[in-house]
Amino acid sequence: MAEAAQLKAETSSQPGSATAALRQTMVERQLRTFDVTDLPLLRRFLTVPREIFLPHDIAPLAYSDLALTLVHENGRPARSLLPPLVLARLLQDADIRETDRVLDIGGGTFYSSALLSPLAREIVALEDDSRLAATARSYLQFIGAENVRVEAGPLAAGVPGAAPFDVIVIQGAVEAGLDRLFEQLTPNGRLLAIARSEPDAGWAVTRFDRSGGAPAGARALFDAAAPVLEGFEKAPGFVF
Repeated sequence: MAEAAQLKAETSSQPGSATAALRQTMVERQLRTFDVTDLPLLRRFLTVPREIFLPHDIAPLAYSDLALTLVHENGRPARSLLPPLVLARLLQDADIRETDRVLDIGGGTFYSSALLSPLAREIVALEDDSRLAATARSYLQFIGAENVRVEAGPLAAGVPGAAPFDVIVIQGAVEAGLDRLFEQLTPNGRLLAIARSEPDAGWAVTRFDRSGGAPAGARALFDAAAPVLEGFEKAPGFVF
């Protein structure tokens, strides 16, 4: 409990933080109870104001345990954001180090990249919606995340010009289409996404590892669900 007291003292001393109490509650009641124990990561969740990465209509839900949806200007859904507790466990299980280069895929306005900014050497954030990508750039600039670069393009294509990456994080579900991303990992890199280990299995955050440039297996880490991201759909089977 000494760690919890230390974190509380740090966040309460931050000036001008109107939502510090809400972030503290999120960390204590959602993240810690979901086995998120990494102190540097918890400090980021206490420090980074999630509401500035959300449109005004859903900003009041910034610290809820809900999956929030960003929409296009035409009203159609653009991106489903992972609940904070799922995002926190996913990032913790990625074992991101200060020397790592990270590809962050499908994060909408990339609150996730703001969280990771001081925890990794470099982050490339990829969205397929150019409007979301432009919005993310402005938010990340505001928060001072200078080591984050935002790219717009097909999610499953990755960013080969910026590869290799030590870690690839996909913030949504995948059924297929990971081949090009595996090629962009370092020889001992890892990729995390929501996937099924078997066709009839449930959805779970799954870690795919490489060792010496070869596949080293996949591990289902914890149950989670999200929409299948565009480009990662399984090809439809033949229908008579």
